[in-house]
Amino acid sequence: MTGALSFTLLTNYFYTPDDETETLEEKKLLKVAHKTHQALHSEFDTFRRSYLSVYLVIMLADWMQGTHMYTLYLSYNVNISALFLTGFLSGAIFAPFLGSLVDKFGRKRSCIVYCILEVVINWLEHYNSFELLLLGRVLGGVSTNLLFSAFESWMATEHRKRGFPEEWMARTYSECSIGNGATAILAGVIAQVLEDSFGHIGPFQGAIALTVLALVLILQWEENYGEAQEGAHESSSLYTQFTEGWKLVASDSKVLRIGLIQALSEGGIYTFVFMWVPTLLSMNPPGGVPTGCVFSALMMGITIGGIVFQPIEHFFGTKITTKAKASEFSAVFAYIMASLSMAVPAICLCCTEASVCFEKILASFIIIEFCVGLSSPIAGMLRSKYVPDAYQGAIMNIFRLPLNAVVVSGTYATDVLEHYKVYGVVSGLFLVAAALQATLAFGQVEKKQVKKD
Repeated sequence: MTGALSFTLLTNYFYTPDDETETLEEKKLLKVAHKTHQALHSEFDTFRRSYLSVYLVIMLADWMQGTHMYTLYLSYNVNISALFLTGFLSGAIFAPFLGSLVDKFGRKRSCIVYCILEVVINWLEHYNSFELLLLGRVLGGVSTNLLFSAFESWMATEHRKRGFPEEWMARTYSECSIGNGATAILAGVIAQVLEDSFGHIGPFQGAIALTVLALVLILQWEENYGEAQEGAHESSSLYTQFTEGWKLVASDSKVLRIGLIQALSEGGIYTFVFMWVPTLLSMNPPGGVPTGCVFSALMMGITIGGIVFQPIEHFFGTKITTKAKASEFSAVFAYIMASLSMAVPAICLCCTEASVCFEKILASFIIIEFCVGLSSPIAGMLRSKYVPDAYQGAIMNIFRLPLNAVVVSGTYATDVLEHYKVYGVVSGLFLVAAALQATLAFGQVEKKQVKKD
């Protein structure tokens, strides 16, 4: 993995991304704003660092909780399945209308609410009380929806509000994906140190400190809203925001497909996350399974995927299709690769001796995480392309409803189906996502339009 990462970094070093060259769009923006290329880049770098500093701190805190939540609940001797299921159900229940609240009352405020909720949730984890832990999981469903909608909505809208070229957004998404994998590895180390020093609750105490730091950084952001015109949020009711978001999903097939692709692909990933540890342990390899090392390798796969995102998109935009369709074709490639990678354990566990296939299955697990790192920034670019700024939060949360349904179904499947069948289902989910993505890749390019009274 170290060699693969080194090769990837060298490849990326010699690649010149689009935001390093002056494009026609940038020339127009510079002319209107009376700014130099260097000045615009300096403003963008400041903005990007402001967002990434918050995003990486938040993800570090989130990973620190995730790596030790199961062991904490195990030490409390509570019904772990009920707690996790409650979190997913809460996310599904609140998802349809929570995004409208994000767009109506402000993305910055929503990010602040997320931080406050996370502090409360992690504080509740200190108590060996099933009722308080259950309350924490209900609040966790709300905070998860905010995490995956408010922050990205703020960034995408603020990017356009400040007049940066559209293609520059790719670098922000890419660095988010790279940072996500890197913080996951770092979180595992820090969480273990905190657990050794303060017990099972240590990582959650560290998460509280990091979340407070993120809150302080967010206070420096400017506010933005889901609005077609500046100031429109003041006259738009929450009901209007809610209904218009659903109307757009029903009337725009492209938005509908983007949401379904997100639900299928992320649902497949969540199901895989539940499966990889028991699968490897069941194969009983000589010397056992070093789960910590495997986890680091998987997260390294995410990092490499994020690093190669821009070179791969550049390749598709110059060698395979047009620049306007680069993200769509890159997504098809990522989802097909993900589907094939999950077909490996499905076939191996069904037709051959498990011990013979350990290396192949482990390699397929690293490849699926590579696809996660690659597809995450691509999906972000496609959402910014097809989903109007005015309804970013609403629509991103609407599709967390089918996402949570897929996750709950996948979790149930891991209990009642043999492992190879579950991997076959996950492979199918990615294949359907690839097929839906192909309809966007081979369709006509249309500029998104929003009409709002």
